[in-house]
Amino acid sequence: MTEPLIELKGISKAFGKNKVLDDVDLQIYKGQAIGIIGPSGTGKSTILRIIAGLLQPDAGEIYIQGKKRDGLIEDGADIVGIGMVFQQAALFDSLTVEENVGFSLYQNSKLERSRIRQLVNEKLDMVGLPGIGHLYPSELSGGMRKRVSFARAIMSNPDHPADSPEVLLYDEPTAGLDPIASTVIEDLIRSLQSIQDVCSTYCIVTHQESTIRRTADRLIFLYEGKVQWQGKVSEIDHTDHPLIRQFMSGSINGPIQLVG
Repeated sequence: MTEPLIELKGISKAFGKNKVLDDVDLQIYKGQAIGIIGPSGTGKSTILRIIAGLLQPDAGEIYIQGKKRDGLIEDGADIVGIGMVFQQAALFDSLTVEENVGFSLYQNSKLERSRIRQLVNEKLDMVGLPGIGHLYPSELSGGMRKRVSFARAIMSNPDHPADSPEVLLYDEPTAGLDPIASTVIEDLIRSLQSIQDVCSTYCIVTHQESTIRRTADRLIFLYEGKVQWQGKVSEIDHTDHPLIRQFMSGSINGPIQLVG
């Protein structure tokens, strides 16, 4: 296989005495749809923030298309653009949808406001929300807010195409949504992967079975800070691995210990 877009080597991270990641290796290749699963508190969201350059690991190395990253994303731009969709959408309540989606361009580009508005409308069309740029987040449903956050994550500056996100990171994108709204989001994740000049590679953290099965091709199972199992989604119904069997069945009996 060719060189990975992103590679983690020996990544460890602790918060106080709680070691959430312990010598984790991970590779993300172009065109992959990777799902990171496992019980709560096992470092899934932490590893996304480390990949995004928002959090510094305690130990280990991060390579972006073969180049070692030093520091956080603010210390120097990666050669591969990485966008992130946060679990709670993380929209600015005081800004309109248009201002939220175009935030990075309004803040960091020299584009005319009319051009930014056009780009925002294009991205809103992509996520199935045309004509809502004038609304505020409080006027949207939970599913709509999620889709607005997707539009923001894929926003790019046409004057600097090299900065466009090539990898998307989704942190629990269907959390708190009803089954129908979850299906809309799952379909959107897959459809964005197939659009030219939008991210063809993504990594998704989720607990929801429908999201696991409908959005991921390859799975990585984290438990006790380590990668305990990885394989294709089609293998989760046939593997005898006790952690996977317990996690997918929801059984309280097995090697996964309940906290509290």
